Amino acid sequence: MATPFPQTADKLKGVEILAPIPEKAKHIYNAEALAFVATLHRAFQPTREKLLAARKDQQKLRDQGFLPDFLPETKYIREDPTWTGPPLARGLEDRRVEITGPTDRKMVINALNSQVATYMADFEDSLTPAWANITDGQANLYDGVRRNLTFETNGKKYALNLDPKRHIPTLIVRPRGWHLDEKHVLVDGVPVSGGIFDFAIYFFNNAKETVKQGFGPYFYLPKMEHHLEAKLWNDIFNYSQDYIGLQRGTIRGSVLIETLPAAFQMDEIIYQLRQHIGGLNCGRWDYIFSYIKSLRNHAEFILPDRSQVTMAAPFMSSYVKLLVHTCHKRQVHALGGMAAQIPIKNDEQRNKAALENVAKDKLREVSLGCDSCWIAHPALVPVVLKVFNEHMKGPNQINVPPKVPYTPVTARDLLSPYVPGGKITEQGIRANIIIGLSYIEAWLRDIGCVPINYLMEDAATAEVSRTQIWQWVTHGCKTDTGVTITKQYVAKLLDEEYSKLQKAAKPGNKFKQALKYFKPEAAAEKYSDFVTTLLYDDVTTIGRPVAADKL
Repeated sequence: MATPFPQTADKLKGVEILAPIPEKAKHIYNAEALAFVATLHRAFQPTREKLLAARKDQQKLRDQGFLPDFLPETKYIREDPTWTGPPLARGLEDRRVEITGPTDRKMVINALNSQVATYMADFEDSLTPAWANITDGQANLYDGVRRNLTFETNGKKYALNLDPKRHIPTLIVRPRGWHLDEKHVLVDGVPVSGGIFDFAIYFFNNAKETVKQGFGPYFYLPKMEHHLEAKLWNDIFNYSQDYIGLQRGTIRGSVLIETLPAAFQMDEIIYQLRQHIGGLNCGRWDYIFSYIKSLRNHAEFILPDRSQVTMAAPFMSSYVKLLVHTCHKRQVHALGGMAAQIPIKNDEQRNKAALENVAKDKLREVSLGCDSCWIAHPALVPVVLKVFNEHMKGPNQINVPPKVPYTPVTARDLLSPYVPGGKITEQGIRANIIIGLSYIEAWLRDIGCVPINYLMEDAATAEVSRTQIWQWVTHGCKTDTGVTITKQYVAKLLDEEYSKLQKAAKPGNKFKQALKYFKPEAAAEKYSDFVTTLLYDDVTTIGRPVAADKL
């Protein structure tokens, strides 16, 4: 294969693809792109491994009582008023409504046809990383960048609306987090980072084309716990731009602040990415999960039912307040959180009430100074767009004075578990069981997001569900009726809800397998860092090795 990169063959030595590459993706998984994956792996895998080991060390310290705090060694970064992020990139000046979802072809078409500012194409929480899903997603985004998308199913045709008068949402890709591997691709016998693989394949094949189309190679960066993890992404961005001859700073990375440790390092994360930063996002569900997970050994940080932990809870509102202040101080976007509601088609009154709650939530966000919000379904676009259009007259609020003068957010503000009126209920336990089992069952069928009770649930909400039950059992919490939450009590509720789910499910379901994974976690017999890493081996499809240098 002819290549502009003279050392491609050498770089491909030691690269193995342990699954067949479908015909529709062979132009994407080409020799040059795979050589680029191998190059990034060899250059940056050692740093990734050190950073993941550091996460475990920090968790051990938190377990011993050393609580998260602002870093004294980076105080100079936080207190220096002279540095900012880069000028806003093309296609990212106005981000008032962002739709998110997996990368299946129908979703990509519907998202790019929506009247939103951007579309976050997700290889992470809303997508099971089965090989077919990953390869399909990359092929779909390749076509989406080139405005060449069509799809037909059950006699219904879908196509990208190419009306020159309409705005096509800016595409932003979310690669997998640092903790996830791509076990179908080995370099020198070691699985590559899922995040590096997702980034590398998309970037190598599409970066220059995105610039031609009027935007650029833009990314959402998930699950980071330390500013040095952001530095790793920045180093990869610089290396990658140099590798293909793209000007440094063309890439933009928006960071999800969805872990408790990262909330104490927002300035530092922006600083590490300051040539490439696109903004910080309030990843609310993962943030609640991380709060529980990070502080799980300490009974003083118990949270009530998930449904009661809203953005109005003091520790959550403090987190948003600090994020907005930090972003605008550094001249980058403060990106709001997710509205996960989906239409309730058979109940007009319930649907109306749900949409009113969405509008209230978005009014709160825009009033706090957020420049955008997330939605999971196109039906929410008119509701949230109306709120932002009425209350944000410019493309963003970066230089709009806050409605309420900023008062410093302290470590105590970020850690306080107080939720007004909060309580743990049997209904809340049952809801967590239903969400946890249902999501795991769907994930094992290669479906990464699933509607449950008219909410689009993904890995983040499943994490909250299983971690809450683990915490309540571990610390012997009581329900609002005085029942102690023991493993026996949870096992009884689990058996009841499992029976209902199994009875209502279609043949061929995987609830029995889901129960096998969920039960020991709910009984607090074990605790896995992530449900996705716990389940991953069950969705790998390792086939006959194919030597990459023969592709």
